[in-house]
Formats: sequence, structure tokens, C-alpha cells
Amino acid sequence: MELVPTSLHLEDKVKTNISLWLNGNYDEATKAEIKSLISANNVEELTNAFYKDLEFGTGGLRGIMGVGCNKMNKYTIGAATQGLANYLKICYPNQNIKVAIAYDSRNNSKYFGDITADVFSANGISVFLFSELRPTPELSFAIRYFGCQSGVVITASHNPKEYNGYKAYWNDGAQMIDPHDVNVINEVTKIKDVADIKFTRNSDLVKYVLDEVDQAYIEKTASLSVSPEAIKRQNNLKIVYTPIHGTGVKVVPPMLHKFGFTNVNVLASQSEPDGNFPTVVYPNPEESEALSLAIDEAKKIDADLVLATDPDADRVGIAVKNIKNEWQLLNGNQTGSLLLYYLLSAWDKAGKLDGNQYIVKTIVTTDIIDKIAIKFGVDYFNTLTGFKYIAGIIRDLEGKKTFIAGGEESYGYLVGEFVRDKDAVSACAFIAEMTAWAKDKGTSLYDLLLDMYVEFGLFKEKLISITKKGKTGAEEIKEMMKTLRQNPPAYVAGSPLLTMYDYENSVQKDLKTGQITVLDYPKSDVLQFITEDGTKISARPSGTEPKIKFYFSVNSPLDSKDNFEKIDNLLAEKIKLVITDLKLD
Repeated sequence: MELVPTSLHLEDKVKTNISLWLNGNYDEATKAEIKSLISANNVEELTNAFYKDLEFGTGGLRGIMGVGCNKMNKYTIGAATQGLANYLKICYPNQNIKVAIAYDSRNNSKYFGDITADVFSANGISVFLFSELRPTPELSFAIRYFGCQSGVVITASHNPKEYNGYKAYWNDGAQMIDPHDVNVINEVTKIKDVADIKFTRNSDLVKYVLDEVDQAYIEKTASLSVSPEAIKRQNNLKIVYTPIHGTGVKVVPPMLHKFGFTNVNVLASQSEPDGNFPTVVYPNPEESEALSLAIDEAKKIDADLVLATDPDADRVGIAVKNIKNEWQLLNGNQTGSLLLYYLLSAWDKAGKLDGNQYIVKTIVTTDIIDKIAIKFGVDYFNTLTGFKYIAGIIRDLEGKKTFIAGGEESYGYLVGEFVRDKDAVSACAFIAEMTAWAKDKGTSLYDLLLDMYVEFGLFKEKLISITKKGKTGAEEIKEMMKTLRQNPPAYVAGSPLLTMYDYENSVQKDLKTGQITVLDYPKSDVLQFITEDGTKISARPSGTEPKIKFYFSVNSPLDSKDNFEKIDNLLAEKIKLVITDLKLD
């Protein structure tokens, strides 16, 4: 038996996990890499790789690729799939269980997708495996289309190239929530030996799919179009689209053409799927740098709209011309607000609103959306962060009320309910439709945004992400949340804190009177504070990354579009004061 040298100052759990890998049925290349880390006395890397098992968070299983139980590799993918397979057999005894599997453009994604298919089929489960890379929302669609009990997509969304991930879905096409996510983890933890994982594929149970799903997905999405006549009149709308080396290139252009757009310009330098993402620092449409090449192209051809999707095409970023005719990025709150404002306006004009419709957003997404919903007499719901919670509301109201759309500030939107995850493919189509609708009225998206602010008030938001690496980083994040929970500041930017929402303990606390109200939400380590002047501050450790996120929202009336820049600057200064008072700068 190979032992970990006593000279290495490692925690006992880390040593135990390393020994299991060195002495277990792992391949020799994996063992050689572990031995190399030991020889190099790389305590930090060994600790980060072996101090815990990867767990499901708001986005599933996600981590840096490499050896170890806390990294993305054949064995962590295999264990997750074996645990999921075992759980499916418990939930669906004596049934023909079916799953769908898709993967994105990241390094090893196809390999991990094949491993997932191997393990499912080895366990007697029928697999619908995409023969080429496809977007995450199409995987959600495929689960429902084929009547599957579950599904998996291999992706790390917009994370850096070193990452990959594993998103698990349930039979409604939504990501797993409690109790299924916890139960799957429990099944995974029961796997004590790699020999418990069945890796030998049963090829008879693996069916490759592609064109049939593409066609059905595109047809279904196009059926939701609400302004086809505006598109006909503005069909030559100049659109620059970049998939940022991801899966969107396979479906977004065909989707836009199906809607009726004839002038779609795919950015050549970022059109090739490539897991190294050679033209960007991060393949994230939330980052301005990721859209810089697309904006350059838009300037050259005098485009009307820039669209950019992340590698698995579940998030979309956009750029439009402002009142100075300069290209400007819209943030996720602005795009989501515009999209919902457009959809409700179009539904209202078409006479389709009868009081039985609703929209959904997350608790950290701009509250201007609530005001928009109230104006149109449409019910609105706020959920915890994570599209699986939006999908949960859709599931609960299915057949009772009509879901129009939903979204979250992190550039994720969904129109219609036949997909149960954020869907940048359909969002691209509806953002283009919205642009055509505005242009048909002689206005622009930016003007529409300012009109919306004048009507409902100017809401300004900001997000700060603080990354803390490894085990010590996780402990620091935990301590930050503990301090905020137990000792919140009395004032922020000169305004007293009135209310604290503690979603981990399911309580709403009046900070003046101490009165406690029970919250009816799933438990989640999220804190939210509301001040007397309506400022909202939220703190949330990421479920999939070693970081903690702080969300800030401030607002003010806006009497005219001419005063937008002045009020916007004042609100920006106010956010700076909030950040300073919280000692986060």
C-alpha cells in the first residue's frame, strides 16, 4: 500500500483521500500525477484537490479540471453519474429510465459527456446523447421532448477555461432542487470505491440525436413570437452575433433566421468552438472585454444590435447605440427589464393579458420589474438565486397560470415554459424582435430604456464578486457571512437599515423592533438588507465557485430623459458610499 509521506504537512482527511486514490482502481496516469505533486511537496495543490468532494450548488457540479476528489475528472464525473443512476433507479423502480446528455465547447466536455453516457448505459439506463455540442437550454428542451426522467449537460458556463462542470436535471427539464440534489449527493457519498462505478458502455442503450431536436426546439420557440409583422418590416435589422467560441453558433443564427431576420452577421474571429477561448480573457458576456471584437464589427457595418452568448448559450449580453450614437453595453438588469417590458406591452396590445399571466425574477434582480408587472396587472414572483427556483414556480403553476417570461440579473432569461432553464438562444431571438419592434416605432432600445426609467423610476444596480481560493478562502467567506448576520451595520450611506432577510434561517427581522417574521423560501445562505431610503444590499456565497457576491440596488425618480446622466451619476456615487460603509472597497 502506498502511503503519503509523513513529511507532508497535510490534514488527515486530505491524506486519507490521497491514499484512497493512490491505492484504488484509478488509472496509472492519474496516480503518476498525484505522485508528482507529492514529490514537488505541493501542499497547497494537494489540499485543494483532496480536502473535500465536489458538491452540487446552484449550478450543479463545477470545478477546475485535474486529479483529485475536488476536481473535475473522469472519476468525479463517473461517481456523480453513478450516484444519479442509483437514485433514478430508486425513484423509478422497474421502469425504462431515459436520460439526455449534452456538452459544450470546453476542453474535455465531449470526453466527459461520453463518460456520462458510459455510466448511465452501463446501469441499464437509455441515453439520448447529442452527437455534437449543443446549448444548455436545448438539453432542457430535449429532456421534455423525449420524456426523460433526468438529463445532464457538461459545461462550466462562463467560467475560465480551466473549469468544467456537470449540471444535473430532473424530469421537468429543470436543474435539480431539494430533495433530489441532496439525495443524489447522498448516493454519491455511498460510493466508497471506484470499482463501484460502472464505466463499460452498453452501446445498445445509447442513441445519438441532433437535427430532430434542433428543428423542434427552433419551431417551438418561433411559435411564441408576438411581433411578427414588425419583424417583416424590419427584417433587414443589422445584427452582429458572437458565440464567444461556444455552442450558440450551432443554434442562434438558425433561430434568428426562423424569426425572420435576414441580416445576421456571425463574428468570424469568435465563431469557431474552442475550449481555450483564444480571443477573450473570460468567455463571459457580462465582461465588456468579451464583447469588444463584436462591437468593433458593429461599428464597421453600422449595426443595430450586438448579441453575445456564453459557451453553453444560457446567458446573453447585448450592446446598443445610446443617445450619443455610441455603442453601450446593457447590464443584465437593464436587458431583463426591457425584455419583460416589451413582452408585457406586446401581450397587452394583442389583447392577450387576462389576469392569468405571471412573470418571475430572483430576489437580487432589479425591482423595477415588479413595478412593470403591477402596471400591466400581471402577477410577479421573486425567488432565490438560481434558475432552478424560477423553474420550480413554473412547475407549481403549470396548467393553472400562463408563464410569460422570467430572468435574473446575471444575464439569464427565459421566454415561454417549454424550456426550464435560462435560455440565451430564445432570448437572442426575442431581444432582436424587441429591437425590431422599437425601430418599427421610430425609436431605439436605449430610448425605450430611458422611457421606462421616467415611467417607473431609475433603478441602478452593481455587483461585486470577491474571490477566495481554496479551503482557507471558503472559511473566510463563511466568517464574512457570520459577521454580517450577527452584526449588521446600523446605517449605510446615511440611511438606517430597517429590515434583514435571512434566507438561511428563514426569517425576516425588523432591525428597529426586533420583530421576526417567518419566510416561506427554501433555505439558502443569503442575506438581504433594506434601508429606509429603499437601498437594497444582498450577500450570497456562490454555490459553484470560491467567491462571495454582493449586490447593490439604489433608485430615484427620474423626471425626464434629459436628467438621466445627472441622476445616474448621483446613484453611482451612492453605491460607492454603500460599498465604503460595508468596508468592501
